[in-house]
Amino acid sequence: MEVNGYKIEPGAYLSGANLTDANLTRANLKGAYLSGAILKGAILEGAILDGANLEGANLERAYLWGANLKGAYLSGASLEGASLEGASLEGANLENANLQDADLAGASLEGASLEGANLAGAKLSGAKLARANLEMALLLYAKLAGANLEAANLTGASLEGAYLTDANLTGAKLAGANLTRANLTDANLTDATLTDAGRNLRGANLTDVNLTGANLSGANLAGADLIGAKLWRANLAGADLWDAGLFKRCANLAGADLTGANLNGADLRGANLEGATMPDGTIHD
Repeated sequence: MEVNGYKIEPGAYLSGANLTDANLTRANLKGAYLSGAILKGAILEGAILDGANLEGANLERAYLWGANLKGAYLSGASLEGASLEGASLEGANLENANLQDADLAGASLEGASLEGANLAGAKLSGAKLARANLEMALLLYAKLAGANLEAANLTGASLEGAYLTDANLTGAKLAGANLTRANLTDANLTDATLTDAGRNLRGANLTDVNLTGANLSGANLAGADLIGAKLWRANLAGADLWDAGLFKRCANLAGADLTGANLNGADLRGANLEGATMPDGTIHD
């Protein structure tokens, strides 16, 4: 198969190739070398690109629906506005890649490395990101409703205004992450790590969120909505809960550690504080 004078086959050497707007539907480019290639607007629906080298490639607005990119190397690649719905990217390297406004709904990125990647405004609803590395990733206003982020590394990630309703963040690492105004309604953060005072949950929507056993020591939860939240055994030592809403539908803080926490203005009416360690170190009966 030839496209624009280039031979399209497994293992092909296409470094720097210009394949702008090329139709590569279901093309087999397994293990191909496409470093620096120009694939803007290319149609790669169902294409086989597992193990391919796409370092620094330009895939802006490319169509990669259902494409196989398992183990592909996409470090520094530009996928801004690309369509990757249902694509397989397990174990792929997307470090420092630009995925701004990309559509990754339902895509599988389990174990993928997205360290430092730009995912601002990206659509990741229902995406599979278990064990993915998103350290220092930019996820401003990203749509992650129903996404599976179990055991994902989001250390230092920017999730300001992100939409994480019903997301699974069980055991996720969120130390130093910025979740200002993020929507985590009904999300599961059981045993998640949210340590470090630099991390920010100010004004976040945490309605009905499950934070059982989560480490929120030193967290900034000022003005956060924690109505109906499950905080059983959560560590909130030194946390700032100024003006936080906790009373409607009885937030569960049973057994929580609130040592040194700032509860000024926090509404705790009806909250379950049985066995909780209060800011002054006393145990609530």
